[in-house]
Amino acid sequence: MCYQKKCSTDKKKIYLDTSVINFLFADDAPEKKKITEKFFENFVANVSCETFISDVVLFEINKTPNERKRQDLISINTIYQFQLLPMNLPEVQSLTLGYIKENIIPERKLEDAQHIAIATFHEMDFLLSWNFKHIARTKIRNNIRALNNKLGYKKQLCLCTPEEFIK
Repeated sequence: MCYQKKCSTDKKKIYLDTSVINFLFADDAPEKKKITEKFFENFVANVSCETFISDVVLFEINKTPNERKRQDLISINTIYQFQLLPMNLPEVQSLTLGYIKENIIPERKLEDAQHIAIATFHEMDFLLSWNFKHIARTKIRNNIRALNNKLGYKKQLCLCTPEEFIK
């Protein structure tokens, strides 16, 4: 876990992966839903941090098969007007492939590697995710940090859950 870099007068930059937005509607996981709502109330709605998403988030939302849920997810971007980070940059593509080539992220989880690459390249302070398998996991955090350092990305990206961020 990363040590909290509290949002204060110097606004911290937070990248949200799709899972965070998705858990605003997760009636089947009430505890995570409540934590996610608390995060949005305390850090997004009151603009104490700069909040970003990417084209990858929009792509994943648009793949949602349930029309009603897809519209609910899209509405969150409309409500909060997240800043949008581009994904089609050569550096982002190279980082994405690096995470896959080094077996940090499986090739079949391309979007997860893209989330991390986008957040790294754009020098986010945090990448928030409820994805414990491929993002918010100690082994992944350590491997991402090591590869990013090796590739010259010196700004430390904190991969964590909304719950870890709030604490």
